[in-house]
Amino acid sequence: MTKEHDRLVSLAKTAVVAALYAALTCLVAPFSYGNIQMRISEGLDHLVVFNKRYVWALVIGCFIANLWSPMGIIDIIFGTLETFLATGITYLLAKRVKPLWLKLTISTLVDTAMMWIIALELHLYNHLPFWPTYATTALGEFISLVIGAVIIYIVSRYIDLRK
Repeated sequence: MTKEHDRLVSLAKTAVVAALYAALTCLVAPFSYGNIQMRISEGLDHLVVFNKRYVWALVIGCFIANLWSPMGIIDIIFGTLETFLATGITYLLAKRVKPLWLKLTISTLVDTAMMWIIALELHLYNHLPFWPTYATTALGEFISLVIGAVIIYIVSRYIDLRK
């Protein structure tokens, strides 16, 4: 295999994950935006514990999905920033540990904690109270991530997601 082939395969994997994130978000759009949200696509955030390419895949997917957000440009900015920071921090922390269950736990906790950015966005844009909004968005994120962790764990037993 050539280096060029490897680059193209990596680019294709990035594009597929970005498209999957955007499609899953838009598929359940009523639950993907607002102060009570549960993006099933957030379960894909766990992919960053396998390869840093997925940070960019998820950021691109979030950007695309937020083009359809009722909050427009503010959600594109805040949501994409939150995804970049959460997945970036997760990648940096998870690469320091070995057990997959611990990597997935780190991913779940970091992503859930980072929902303060979305709560702040909703507080500033929709004038919603910060703490209750943080609680509802973090809860939806946590549920999506736990479900996603189980699925990713099972998939990783059959497919090498590091490549």
